[in-house]
Amino acid sequence: MIKYQLKIQLLSDTTFGRGDGVAGLIDQEVEYDSSGFPYLRGRTLKGLLSEECDNLLVTLPPDIRTYWENIACTLFGSSGSTLETTGVMHVSDACLPEDLREVVSWQIKNKELTEKDILNSLTTIRRQTAIDNQTCVADKGSLRSFRVIIRQLEFMADLVFDNQPSDEILSLVYVSTLSLRRVGSGRNRGRGNVKCTLSNISEEVMNHYVNIFGQIPEIA
Repeated sequence: MIKYQLKIQLLSDTTFGRGDGVAGLIDQEVEYDSSGFPYLRGRTLKGLLSEECDNLLVTLPPDIRTYWENIACTLFGSSGSTLETTGVMHVSDACLPEDLREVVSWQIKNKELTEKDILNSLTTIRRQTAIDNQTCVADKGSLRSFRVIIRQLEFMADLVFDNQPSDEILSLVYVSTLSLRRVGSGRNRGRGNVKCTLSNISEEVMNHYVNIFGQIPEIA
């Protein structure tokens, strides 16, 4: 098993939305675990990386694009994939550092902290409303509230392969990771600005794989 670690640094407040809210409190809640730690589901993260990959592939000339689209299908799988065609990369949930979660879980177990204490220390609630373009007054009933994860926090996710991936597959992993700059709900409205990198990778190695993207290897 081959494993790489993807690091997500929040450059702005971010909402890893779970699709619902809390009645009487907020309209949109973040995804969090039993200890109150926010996290981004691995399935969602994989989808975001796949979307970035697709956006990059569109920039390639048609004859080269087909070659790299086949590699992308191997990496991410294709629509309606079966167990045999699900893609060679498995993506874990993106979580806060493990050592932090272990210490806090111990404090929760010993009743020094609660789930709500943890959630409230890592998040805050923001509110926004829609403004009428003609009157410049807030639209009636448009006030919405949502929980955000505080900026500057870092999340880690494992990218796991059963076997050593090819250089072309790793190239797609690198360029998709570097291209991912917006995540979560409200990512097109100022939230979810992030910086994504692969941990413990030198700039030289990174540049090597980035430069492979868009090339077709010569056949001897």
